[in-house]
Amino acid sequence: MTKFADQEFVEYIVRAIVGHPEDVTTDRVIDERGVLITLKLNQADMGYVIGRQGQTARAIRTLLKIVGAKSNARVNLKIYEPEGSRRPSSRSMETNTNANADMSVIDDLKI
Repeated sequence: MTKFADQEFVEYIVRAIVGHPEDVTTDRVIDERGVLITLKLNQADMGYVIGRQGQTARAIRTLLKIVGAKSNARVNLKIYEPEGSRRPSSRSMETNTNANADMSVIDDLKI
């Protein structure tokens, strides 16, 4: 299969970041909204590619848009996440913590 410049660019950048470069693959799909590159990688490397608060992923997407602009294409990057791979969000953790909280202190206030 022929790889395009934008697809090769993503693979090159991501392989330089991750610990398992042999697991990095991309799929390129063209539709009416532009080009969509789906990035698949080892689950252990997900944090390296996403980065703190998504900064690394945002930077890769920005650079990819510049590469796409050179060829007058709108290019988007999707990072593939297998089902069940997400950790619970901190917000749902707070909800669970509050549900299990000891309310006897509030009862002692007699308000």
